[in-house]
Amino acid sequence: MKLTLVTVFFAALSFAQGPHTVIPPEFEAQQAAGPSPLVFRDGSAVKTPEDWRRRRTEILEAWHAIMGAWPKVIERPKMEVLETTLRDGGITQRKVRVEIAPGQTGDGYLLLPAQAGRRPAVFVPYYDPETSAGLSDKPLRDFAWQLARRGFVTLSIGSPGGDARKPVLSTEAMCQPLSYLGYICANMWNALAALPEVDSTRIGIVGHSYGGKWSLFGSCLWEKYACAVWSDPGIVFDETRGSINYQEPWYLGLDPALTRKPGLVRADSPRTGAYKVLVEKGHDLQELHALMAPRPFLVSGGAEDPPKRWLSLKHAISVNKLLGFTDRVAMTNRPEHSPDEESNEAIYRFFEHWLKP
Repeated sequence: MKLTLVTVFFAALSFAQGPHTVIPPEFEAQQAAGPSPLVFRDGSAVKTPEDWRRRRTEILEAWHAIMGAWPKVIERPKMEVLETTLRDGGITQRKVRVEIAPGQTGDGYLLLPAQAGRRPAVFVPYYDPETSAGLSDKPLRDFAWQLARRGFVTLSIGSPGGDARKPVLSTEAMCQPLSYLGYICANMWNALAALPEVDSTRIGIVGHSYGGKWSLFGSCLWEKYACAVWSDPGIVFDETRGSINYQEPWYLGLDPALTRKPGLVRADSPRTGAYKVLVEKGHDLQELHALMAPRPFLVSGGAEDPPKRWLSLKHAISVNKLLGFTDRVAMTNRPEHSPDEESNEAIYRFFEHWLKP
């Protein structure tokens, strides 16, 4: 589904009725990919919203049991201001040191637009916070800066410990690294919600690639995020794609007994850790997508998430339908993994639609 700037503009007028929430005809008649989340573990069907609440709990508990338990979520994470700068458009930039987990901090940037009153906010995780805040030379990844220019409070942080492939986990963490990133998202929601400039009912999350995986797990595992955008993370387990690498030890493949060789799953580099268990038990990411319902989300798809991913998204659409909601699942597509101007504009319009009054 090719976006034009005209398409993006008119979609913004009513994101809930835009073409990006419509399954392309070639996928409409096809069966959804993978097992339905609307089936209990015992094989019985989910038929009512009350059934779904119980099934949602079942899914969440199953994934946490396999990935490992989170430490206790920090209700009011400490945030120390290290430096304050005034940027273009009257945006106040605070370099902050924020408590991301018990005994662990991370440096980042809090961007505050000049408008008065409580504003919507977006958390932007990525490899480093400078890129998201528009302080690096990496184009079209400055989500936090562009959203701040549109009136959103934004908070950007980077990988815990500074190296995405060697994440530093709190000593209290007993979970897989990607689940730990989801845990950090819960704490960063609380950090934003505690700010006097932020309306806690209007906090979203967005990330690209590694940040896309981070934001996917954070928004699905922490239901207080009002909406989410996942930019080309690989929204399903796909072992034919080198960049959809949930099997790696820095994501879900951490195993104290065996460290696999990086790369695709093969005989000399098998599945390990929680990823192995999830695959063997028939779990896939459509279960996590379903946990978003009825909260809206946008897949900003590129090379890893082409239009055929609608076959997995159909499950989340079905859950929303059961709950009485439509047009809460959206996807845009571009040929390359990297974001482009049109895909980013759709992201910003999505947040403007769902988080601004």
